[in-house]
Amino acid sequence: MNEHKPEESLKIENIVASAKVTESLDLPSLASQLKDAEYNKKRFPGVVLRMQDPKIAALIFGSGKVVLTGAKSIDSLSRGLEILGDQLRALGIDIPENLTYKIQNIVTSADLGTPINLNKIAVGFNLDKIEYEPEQFPGLVYRLDDPKVVVLLFGSGKLIITGGKVPEDARRAVQRILSELSNLGLI
Repeated sequence: MNEHKPEESLKIENIVASAKVTESLDLPSLASQLKDAEYNKKRFPGVVLRMQDPKIAALIFGSGKVVLTGAKSIDSLSRGLEILGDQLRALGIDIPENLTYKIQNIVTSADLGTPINLNKIAVGFNLDKIEYEPEQFPGLVYRLDDPKVVVLLFGSGKLIITGGKVPEDARRAVQRILSELSNLGLI
């Protein structure tokens, strides 16, 4: 294989996390007071707040729960939650000083740096763990148990890793796939 290191091509595309910021929120009042907030109860049961820096959307629910989506790093996720907490406190809402979140999903892309033969992989990999129906979807779906992620492999050598809880999950998944492809003589 050439000097391309697939682990170095890893790029976080999206992080989805949830947080509980308070016991309950008055959504119509919140939507009218927060700049860049949208609330249309018929379309979505929460307030959508789009931040520009970091570029994150916060989905705010009446239960006091928040879903943050669109973050490209753990750092921007943390900053987004801090900014949201500050904005809610500025409206006089009782919000704890140190908010914590739980990561629900990290989507990461990677590139093996070489085209791969999905038909041969479909035959060589553990059949219980893969789905490959090229007439339905051009990628091979590979479900790993450790780390517990789903990897989409494309003939171009590009990968999408989803279901991660920490950034390291994607790195481990790529290392494992490289090892399995190498063992099968496919790269």
